[in-house]
Amino acid sequence: MKTADMERTSFWNRSHHLDRMTLRELVIAYFQYPAIIAYLLLAIVAAGVWVYNPAPVLPTLASIASAILLYPLVWYALHRWVLHSNWMFKVPFLASTWKRIHYDHHQDPNHLEVLFGALHTTLPTIAIATMPIGYAFGGMGGAAIALCAGLLTTCFYEFCHCIQHLSYKPKNPYLALMKARHMAHHFHDEKGNYGITNFFWDRLFGTFYERHERKDKSSTVFNLGYTDEVAQRYPQVKQLSGGIVATGHPRQRARD
Repeated sequence: MKTADMERTSFWNRSHHLDRMTLRELVIAYFQYPAIIAYLLLAIVAAGVWVYNPAPVLPTLASIASAILLYPLVWYALHRWVLHSNWMFKVPFLASTWKRIHYDHHQDPNHLEVLFGALHTTLPTIAIATMPIGYAFGGMGGAAIALCAGLLTTCFYEFCHCIQHLSYKPKNPYLALMKARHMAHHFHDEKGNYGITNFFWDRLFGTFYERHERKDKSSTVFNLGYTDEVAQRYPQVKQLSGGIVATGHPRQRARD
């Protein structure tokens, strides 16, 4: 496609790979992504609800803190026991959801379009994880500000997730370790390091590891256990993937 044609093409109608992008390009892409725009707009609406019907100071602070502190546990639980489970692709009406929100991401971890969660799965999860406890602390105002905090925390996590897949090594030692652990999850062994920025729950539940601690690479790191043998019994994801169950590094597959 010619450059002029590409300029006329909608930004998100083109493919983007984080291992080929600069930080500046990522920032531009991030704030143009529909899900991020939706999160930010809904956060503004939720903050507006709180302004119209505010909770007292302490319940407000408790609602915000609970949403922020609860997020790593919610993410860990969903990531480990839902997205890395072996049951979603067995349910026909859930197979496409599992493929979209996680299988595709592990098939090609640097593909930006499938890194972000789908709104029809993320928004209900954020609301359920934040609003009830916020309501318990401060009524409607507490629920609104907790939802706002959850949405903004999601934006923060999504950006950190993008950074971890970007083609650069962070200068900050902690960020470098965080990136190394997440890259191990994607390219060495998917059965561990389920956190994104926080690995406390991995340590607590015994799923934390450093790359050198697991000598052998997982054979299912890119397909999450959805093999050709499994696809014979549960074909929905394979059919949605063009009849292919890919193995090996995505860039190697592109060359084959």
